[in-house]
Amino acid sequence: QVQLVESGGGLVQPGGSLRLSCAASGSILSVNAMAWYRQAPGKQRELVATISSDEITKYTDSVKGRFTISRANAKNTVYLQMNSLKPEDTAVYYCYTSYVSDYFPVGALDAWGQGTLVTVSS
Repeated sequence: QVQLVESGGGLVQPGGSLRLSCAASGSILSVNAMAWYRQAPGKQRELVATISSDEITKYTDSVKGRFTISRANAKNTVYLQMNSLKPEDTAVYYCYTSYVSDYFPVGALDAWGQGTLVTVSS
């Protein structure tokens, strides 16, 4: 089965930076898109950033100008560079992918990572 493994979360002071990584592995023929979501305590999960197969990126308004999503296609890896972090960015960040399976390549499937905790606090 397809697995997404996230890393890079941790505790950082306001104004600091973190870089999250997510590596996809398993029976993947191709990746259609990858994205980062986040969920703060007591809040609903929200889409933070997405990057398509043709490298088009989109961001939620609250992170524009501060976060950057990028891909390393050869490794099916997605990154989220997070700068000028604020306490309100504190959340569990989840990696997501839409992909085509090389075992059953009849349509798009999706997978989620288990999440990595980002805490922004002084």
